[in-house]
Amino acid sequence: MQIDIDHLRQWIGREERATEWLSAGLARQFNATFDREAPCDEGDEAALLVHWCLAQPAAPTASLGPDGHPARGGFLPPVPLPRRMWAGGAFRFHAPIRVGDLVERVSTIRDVTLKQGRTGPLCFVTVDHAISANGQPALTERQDIVYREVTAAARVAPAEPAPEAPHRRRITPSATLLFRYSAMTFNGHRIHYDKPYATDVEGYPGLVVHGPMQATLLCQFAADLRGAMPERFDYRSLSPLFDDADMLCCATDEGDGLKLWTARPGGPVAMEAVAEWS
Repeated sequence: MQIDIDHLRQWIGREERATEWLSAGLARQFNATFDREAPCDEGDEAALLVHWCLAQPAAPTASLGPDGHPARGGFLPPVPLPRRMWAGGAFRFHAPIRVGDLVERVSTIRDVTLKQGRTGPLCFVTVDHAISANGQPALTERQDIVYREVTAAARVAPAEPAPEAPHRRRITPSATLLFRYSAMTFNGHRIHYDKPYATDVEGYPGLVVHGPMQATLLCQFAADLRGAMPERFDYRSLSPLFDDADMLCCATDEGDGLKLWTARPGGPVAMEAVAEWS
C-alpha cells in the first residue's frame, strides 16, 4: 500500500478544542466502574484520568465505519491503514480535577511519521493535549496512536512471562467493565464490547481490553500505593489483553518512583509504565 506521508504531515499543527463540565453523576459512574469509593460532591477531587471521559469527539452514528470508529479525516489525518491502536503516552500532572469543574481540552497534532515494521507499514500520529480545569492547568498529555495493516494486529509474538511483583492487584476484565468504559469515553470501537465482531471479523481471541483503561488502572494503582497523585506517568503498550483471563496490575519500587505493568497470569507484559514523584 502506498502511503503519502507528505500529505499526512500537512495535519501537523492542527488544533481542536472542546469543553465539558465534570458532573457529580459522571464522577460517580467513573468510580463505580473501577470499584472505587470516594465522595463525588461538588468540589471533591475526581479520580485520576477521568478527563478521558470528558469533551470527547461525538461523531454521528451514520458517519461511523463498520468497526465503530468515525470516518478518517477531520482532526486526525486520514491514514489509509485499517487498524488504529493506542500505542502509549505520557502525563504531567499539575493539579487535580474536581467535581463541578469546567474542563477544557486543547489538542494539537505534534507529529506524523511512517515506519516499516516486521508485519508491514506503521504510521504513528502523536497528539498533545493540554487539559485545564476552570481555566487552570490540570495536566498535559502526549498520546501516541499507531495505524497498521489488518494482519498485524491479531498476532502476538512469543514473549517471556511478566516478572513477579511485590505489589499486585487482580482485575477481571468482564464484558460489563469493558462496555461501561467504552460508554463513558464514547468509544464505539466494536472490539471492546461486541465479541462476535472481535472474534469472527477481527480475529481476536476475545474482547480487547482498552489501552487507556489499563493506563487508568495503573495510574490509580500507583497513586494508591504512594498515597498521592504522581507528578509524571509514562506508559507504553506492548501486547494486547483480552477478556478471556484476569489481568494483573503490578508494581515495584524503582528509585523515588514505581515501575508498573499489566499482564495476564503467566503471560507477557501487556503495558509498562513508570510513575514518578519529586
